[in-house]
Amino acid sequence: MPKPVLFVTRELPEAAQQRLADLGAEVEVRQHRSEAGLGRQQLLADVSGAQGIICVLDDTVDDELLRAAGQQLRVVSTVSVGYDHVDTQALQAQGVLLGHTPGVLTDATADTTVLLALMAARRAKEALERAATGGGSGFSLMRGLGTQFGGQTLGIVGLGRIGAAVVRRLQPFGFSRVLYAAPRPQTNCAVDAQHVPLDTLLESSDLVCICCPLNPQTAGLFGPQAFARMRSSAILVNTARGAVVDHDALLDALDRRLIAHAALDVTDPEPLPAGHPLLVHPRCTVLPHIGSATEQTRAAMANLAIDNALDGIFARPLKAQVDL
Repeated sequence: MPKPVLFVTRELPEAAQQRLADLGAEVEVRQHRSEAGLGRQQLLADVSGAQGIICVLDDTVDDELLRAAGQQLRVVSTVSVGYDHVDTQALQAQGVLLGHTPGVLTDATADTTVLLALMAARRAKEALERAATGGGSGFSLMRGLGTQFGGQTLGIVGLGRIGAAVVRRLQPFGFSRVLYAAPRPQTNCAVDAQHVPLDTLLESSDLVCICCPLNPQTAGLFGPQAFARMRSSAILVNTARGAVVDHDALLDALDRRLIAHAALDVTDPEPLPAGHPLLVHPRCTVLPHIGSATEQTRAAMANLAIDNALDGIFARPLKAQVDL
């Protein structure tokens, strides 16, 4: 009897890659052994016959891909906590399970959020550019002054695992209060934060951190109206999904000084094209989606994704299943 096929769309971290190599007795592993993504037509061809698929955020999983895989497909396992690249209705219609990787990337992403907040507050982008060019690198009492968080208000949009971890990291910096906006009050996040409407959060916060998922309710959430409500001294940090922010509206807000600084680990599109105004804006810091990019976290994500895929192939409960 032929072994079930597991198709993997990318090279995985070393330990997870070795684990794939050891699966020969259980499944036939077919893999695109590169960090670069497959072209769409090649991806559609390669998934044919697979019982399980391990994918990443750059892989669009839709009805077309499910048809290309075939009726035997049982599970799609994404190496991410977010799954906005997956058509969940298409999976549900065909009875295909969806696994993801929550929890294991919480600390790394929260660390990146704090990194961006501090870079923005202390105007690190401008300082690095001065240092790199040798211009004005000496001490100055007046040049490049940033801000401190003591006595300020922290606003968190989306108080899930990552949002709560961000609060725990930032509270020691001396924020006088923490506000959060979410569809409903959170009762088990174990942080001292006040649930408020989004408009109240925007009007009151000095640092706004976006930690919510991307869905129809949050797509474009930060547009012209949101920026008009924010403080002119406010910092916006986004480590969630790029499409939560309207980038044209963000650029306008920075140019008109409706906000002081934006710091982004995620963009829309991703990556932004070379020369994009946000990349060169002096008050916008952009990182290339490094939120979970630590050796420990990426290894844990890949291993959980393998667990989910194998569980789905062999009809076991997934370790981390999305409720479709």
